Amino acid sequence: MYKKGQIAKEIIEKQMSDGSWGYFHSLAEPTKKAITTEQALRRLELLGYSISDDCVYRAVNYMKACLRGEKEIPDPKEKTHDNKIFRDLMLATWIRKFTKEDSLANKIAKTWSEVISYAFRSGGYVHEDYLEAYDSTFGKRANGDRLTDFVNYYQVSLTFDMYPKEVEALVFDHILNHDGGIYYIGYRGKLADLPEVFSSKQTLKYLACIEVLLSYRNSYLKLAYIMDWLKDHASLDNTWDFGSKAKDHVYLPLSDSWRKKETRLQDSTYYVEKLIKKYEDQ
Repeated sequence: MYKKGQIAKEIIEKQMSDGSWGYFHSLAEPTKKAITTEQALRRLELLGYSISDDCVYRAVNYMKACLRGEKEIPDPKEKTHDNKIFRDLMLATWIRKFTKEDSLANKIAKTWSEVISYAFRSGGYVHEDYLEAYDSTFGKRANGDRLTDFVNYYQVSLTFDMYPKEVEALVFDHILNHDGGIYYIGYRGKLADLPEVFSSKQTLKYLACIEVLLSYRNSYLKLAYIMDWLKDHASLDNTWDFGSKAKDHVYLPLSDSWRKKETRLQDSTYYVEKLIKKYEDQ
């Protein structure tokens, strides 16, 4: 039902002929005047769109062309990190979010998993080993906090299915206990600790981090207490409510309007039930 709403319609209408939405990078809250390709794809996925839909299919083809070097994303170059490494990381992450059948994106995912795995070769995370593997793999030193700390949206989302089981367990625990959460999602606390207030925008961002982790094999055992916490916050009629202030125009709303409380409950419940189903389907 969300695919047919006004939110999706307005996003699709802004898509350009090349399949993009203009600038590529920004996972911040979108503005009414402009939306980036990342913001558009994130919203469309939440609204139920997949690569079988024309708008996403065209966007994925655009990203594949950019990854192959046939096109360039129009974003201005940043000085705090290596632009090509970071660009390829972003593109591969979003391509693999919709399809695992692109060999170049899969190769980049494998490369990053090997860099990260090397940092856990002693049985725990050693930052110097991570920097050594990065230097050896990419031929240059890691530069900028997005690349010197791998616990951000891109590396965590990109590599989830690339680790040997024993390494994945170490990586998963490190992410779960990382003091800064998962960078770019906006929740800055330790994910092992539950949010103090359930009905809040911060809980939405926390659950966005948890949804990324639900793709990892270790999540079924490691995240059971979070699923229990969610079920404990269901109302008597088995619905959930994040509250009116949770509206961030990223994860919620999914409906066109929250003027009615029942619409907010519908969106909140859909969001939670989708997480629980993803957990239980493992």
